[in-house]
Amino acid sequence: MPLSAPRGARRRKLRRRADMPLLGGARPPIAALLALLLLVAGATALVLGDHDRTAVDKAVLSSQQRVAEDGALALRASLDESVTDLQRAAALFAGPEAVPADTVLDKLGKVYNKWRGLAVIDPAGGSLLAARGETIPLADALTDKADKSGKSGAGDGAPAPRLVKLPSGDTRMLVTAALRGGDKPRLLVASGTLNVPGISTGENRSLLVVDSAGTVLAKDGPSIARTAWAKRAAKTAAAAFTKTPEPGGHPGASGNLMGGTDKHRTAVGYAAAGRAPGETSPAGGLGLSVVTSVKVTEDAKAVRTQAFGLVAAAVLLLLAVLVTRVLVRTVQRPLIGLYLESRRLGRGELDRPVRAFRGREPARIGAALESLRGQLLGGRPTRTGRARGGIGTRTTVIVCGVVLLAWAAPLLLLLNRAGSGVTVPKQLVEDQRRRTDTAADRVRKALNEGWADVASVAQIVGAGGGKEEADAGSATKAVLQTTLREHPRYRSVYVLDADGKVLTRAGAAPRHPGGRKPYADSVAQLNTSGKEPAVAAYAAVPGGKGRTVVGEYDPQFLISMVTRPGLGQVWLVDDKHRVIAADRQHGFRAFSKLPGSHLDDLVTKARKDTNGTALLHRADGGSSLAAAASFTGGGAVRDLNWQVVSEQPASWLELPEYTAQRHTMLAGLLGVTAAVACLGWLHIIVVRPLRKLADQAEALAGGDRKTVLFPQHHDEAGAVVRNLELIRQQLRTAERPPAGRN
Repeated sequence: MPLSAPRGARRRKLRRRADMPLLGGARPPIAALLALLLLVAGATALVLGDHDRTAVDKAVLSSQQRVAEDGALALRASLDESVTDLQRAAALFAGPEAVPADTVLDKLGKVYNKWRGLAVIDPAGGSLLAARGETIPLADALTDKADKSGKSGAGDGAPAPRLVKLPSGDTRMLVTAALRGGDKPRLLVASGTLNVPGISTGENRSLLVVDSAGTVLAKDGPSIARTAWAKRAAKTAAAAFTKTPEPGGHPGASGNLMGGTDKHRTAVGYAAAGRAPGETSPAGGLGLSVVTSVKVTEDAKAVRTQAFGLVAAAVLLLLAVLVTRVLVRTVQRPLIGLYLESRRLGRGELDRPVRAFRGREPARIGAALESLRGQLLGGRPTRTGRARGGIGTRTTVIVCGVVLLAWAAPLLLLLNRAGSGVTVPKQLVEDQRRRTDTAADRVRKALNEGWADVASVAQIVGAGGGKEEADAGSATKAVLQTTLREHPRYRSVYVLDADGKVLTRAGAAPRHPGGRKPYADSVAQLNTSGKEPAVAAYAAVPGGKGRTVVGEYDPQFLISMVTRPGLGQVWLVDDKHRVIAADRQHGFRAFSKLPGSHLDDLVTKARKDTNGTALLHRADGGSSLAAAASFTGGGAVRDLNWQVVSEQPASWLELPEYTAQRHTMLAGLLGVTAAVACLGWLHIIVVRPLRKLADQAEALAGGDRKTVLFPQHHDEAGAVVRNLELIRQQLRTAERPPAGRN
């Protein structure tokens, strides 16, 4: 007997635990809230650490990496253009009869001036058929070396482009293309100078082009090749060439490093002029990389936020414990108590009254359960509960949310703001100018290359002038279609007569102004209003009696030319400061004005400075880096007077003040997310069902025996609903008249 009572009590306790819902209810969201707030407090203490000089070094290093990427992209594009120009020019001379070698070289010399030497050779015997310019090493030109992809790159059996070293020590790139026509195969060979990309250097910046072995092939700026860290940068760039580039990033490996001593630091950026997987680029297999370096002359001040982070984390810990305790006492425990009381009544244990509960909804449900207990004992239904006052569960949850938001909102919106007084290193402003100048040079070269392509087509069209009119028109049409197919930069290619009438075309409808004579050999802007800009390259046909070949540039081509990561918003503007193109990320409206008078002033100032200009613009909304650069160097675009303008908010830079601001905002955002998610979860699965449960319990206590009560969830509230349904069935059975009574 002494052991039977404890054993029976243990069995009843186990049965009671077995009936208690283990999933759902108030416990999971409250526990999740406490866990998330503890994680947010830990993250706040970790991320809001002190930011010393290395943070500024990181911003400058990232900028040098971007400069190197721009240079590598420009270098690769220039070399690829040389390869494709020679191949397409050779294809234009294809025909049933062989064009004389001297004629081929004369026509190419009139259009392109990029090559140091041109030659036509016989691949079978290795004999030289014709030559122009500097002497080309024929032995290297005839050596069939495939690039790293296993393809020759030139096509038609011609050797791949390769780098050769001349006896003078200079490096040349040899490009070879097959000349089709006649019975004997011939090869067209061109040698080009390997120049550093079009990036302005100055007294503090150096620029190197290195091969896969780390050997310096070209350089500009102060000599840095003698220093040990410069050699390490060249070898690092060469070793990184074989690494797979990141998707969506620079098409080749890139990185940065810091060299020198604490007092004389040098930031180095490097980038491979490679190609992304699946991308076609003859120059991408040459193993070239661009290395840029600049002396860091500014010492940054440290930003102290560790104490702030520790205090903020400690406050959040206290609030987390306080909110969890309040929710457990006002939501979780009353709900479990209601479950136990309702289960007791459902089992017929009516010997003791239902205990009183705090809070509006638990008190209403408790009063209804007490009324139901009296009815089970034979009492009458009543709608009067014992207690209706107190703070509601929804109000409690809202107050807890307000307390947590009072911690998170200042971090997200107010505290640790960088403001407009942040010290931006002069090097970053200078890098913005250099990169903008590089972008302008890239657009200028691309437009000039496009004109050269059109001029080569004009040479071919002029060469067919002796044919019959029908044959000449058919041949011209074929040349235009081939040009459009092989040059994605054009939307249409066509031929105009001396009065501006379209004779033949390929591609979209021409937008040359009707009734206007063709422009002289140049790149011209055809409109100043409309939905999209019209820009075209004009090249007169030699001996064509006023005929002109026109290639209209695709607007998407111009957009691609000014799209560069890490440069902010970029615009291509005409001589009236109207927007012609902008980067893909931000978009633009054709011929709209620049967004800000400071940019207009900057453009006006840049017209007087051949190297471009830049400024650090400070406004109420924060600081920004802006730069403008004009087209320089002449060529077919000499009359356009276009400029490239860029602007980047200083808050996008990796400076310690902005890093601290972003980390503070991140901590606030995490706090808001944790509070809204967990308290919203609690409101949906506990507060709303509890309010509905209070109405159902009072209706049952008031005499409603017809409404069947269905639990919606397997949790404490659902368990109380099930118990109320059992009580309803008991009351309905007790109130049913005996069988046989009228």
